[in-house]
Amino acid sequence: MLLAIDVGNTNTVFAVYDGDRELAEWRCATEHERTADQYYVWLRHLMQLNDIPTNIDRVVISSVVPKVVFNMRVLCDKYFSCRPLVVGKPGCNLGVETRVDTGTIVGADRLVNTVAAFDRFGGDLIVVDFGTATTFDVVDQDGAYIGGVIAPGVNLSVKALHEAAAALPHIDVTQPDVVIGTNTVACMQSGVFWGYIGLVEGICSKIRAEHPRPMKVIGTGGLASLFDRGTEIFDAIENDLTMHGLVLIEALNERE
Repeated sequence: MLLAIDVGNTNTVFAVYDGDRELAEWRCATEHERTADQYYVWLRHLMQLNDIPTNIDRVVISSVVPKVVFNMRVLCDKYFSCRPLVVGKPGCNLGVETRVDTGTIVGADRLVNTVAAFDRFGGDLIVVDFGTATTFDVVDQDGAYIGGVIAPGVNLSVKALHEAAAALPHIDVTQPDVVIGTNTVACMQSGVFWGYIGLVEGICSKIRAEHPRPMKVIGTGGLASLFDRGTEIFDAIENDLTMHGLVLIEALNERE
């Protein structure tokens, strides 16, 4: 069985697959101090609660937090007796090209999303990921990653607004009923929601203007479904995009 691990700046997602069928998915806060033993105790308990066999024999990892990868490697070696496939490391074949400036390191999550989106929708895509950062990744006609845009994440912006302005409270991100707020919370919620709608629509419009062919826009990440309600820019919302990409990459490298 396959264990797919996506280490993000805020959360780490674990998913167990039997073939290409997902059996379960869990997430925890990303903490580089967490040891391999702690990961295993947590994982084993959840697998037992869900009646999932613990006979993991393959692991694929995408990580944007380098310090976490070491303990993940120890986890795989000590408890699953396997060597994990780490996206972005030598020997990991993505199946698509990366055409960016020489020396540029592209986040593993962005490469994985590129692979998954190309598999599901073909080329000429903009993949918008609402994570700790809001990223826009451009997928060329042949599936190559050719660059993108990085903007502050939604929750990061809300936190910064609250911490930098003493009079402003912390708010939940939600779609307001009207644009013009009549109290502080409503004003902030409108600014965040419609501000990010404007950001997504504006950046996608600029990207399309620079691309020689029509492009589809694919949304992913925890808040993608929420922002999809306020715009028609998205052609599809794919909440499992990263995990799907990890499964594809592992299968490709397993065949080689």
